Amino acid sequence: MILAAGLSPAWQQIVMLDRLRVGEVNRARDVQWCASGKALNVGRAAHCLAGGSDSNTVQTLSTIGGLTGHSIRDDFERDAIPAIWIETQAPTRVCTTILDRESGATTELVENAQPILPHELAAFRDAYRQQVAAAELAVLAGSFPGGVPVDFYHELLADSKIPVILDCQREPLLAALARRPFLVKPNREELGNTLGRPVDTESDLHAAMRDLCRRGATWVVVTAGKQRVWIGSETKLYSAQPPQVETINPIGCGDCLAAGIAVGLTRGFDVPDAVLFGMAAAAENARQLLPARLDRVRVAALREEIRPAATVPQ
Repeated sequence: MILAAGLSPAWQQIVMLDRLRVGEVNRARDVQWCASGKALNVGRAAHCLAGGSDSNTVQTLSTIGGLTGHSIRDDFERDAIPAIWIETQAPTRVCTTILDRESGATTELVENAQPILPHELAAFRDAYRQQVAAAELAVLAGSFPGGVPVDFYHELLADSKIPVILDCQREPLLAALARRPFLVKPNREELGNTLGRPVDTESDLHAAMRDLCRRGATWVVVTAGKQRVWIGSETKLYSAQPPQVETINPIGCGDCLAAGIAVGLTRGFDVPDAVLFGMAAAAENARQLLPARLDRVRVAALREEIRPAATVPQ
């Protein structure tokens, strides 16, 4: 089983405009709503990729509250995606994606999650402990609402006797590295934010990746939108170019990358090949309006378009 867990769910509004005009009335061409947030996207995408087979099941663990939280639960139940929900007093946040058809630009309006109460956080950790004991691999993804200590992922990693993929940044990532997560996947901007220094050049980037490895990560994967993906450990460095696709909505691509890596690893792929599978999943996600709704056949076809990861001299 793959366990996808996190504390930053969102009820996502996707607004399509012919053209976004700042400071003016904008009338939407279409509006869609769906469950989203990092852990939820990872769980849904991994469920799609695994195909629901008994040998490779996926469980999502997150929090929900209020009417928006009920909408998230209904969305998952409608698609028969297994999930465990910790009820919170605070309603789940709403985030809005604005898609400008004329320019192709994506604008994201992110509502900060309301603080979580101590007994709610304790219930989440208890559920995580129970589920991770039966899991083959876990993905911890997303930022923290108020009320969560900065070392919470560090605590969860202490409860994990299996490989963990960690998708976060800044202090939560730095605090968790001492527990030696199997793989961390900041994007390039997040990597610079985490270490507090620029990673503008390739040499800066490679040095930053090695820094995370020295601090405890076994593998580091760094993305930058449509640019080359970097895959590194203390002794190895690879790069690969994502497939070129027409992007409809890029939101959730990093989450689908994490899901693809997780599914690939549980299928016995080595890390570079698992990342290539994740890159195909991310590319398929970019072609969809709603995040993490992946088609396994199209993901497999995209995987064939990606050249093998190239070894980079260090």
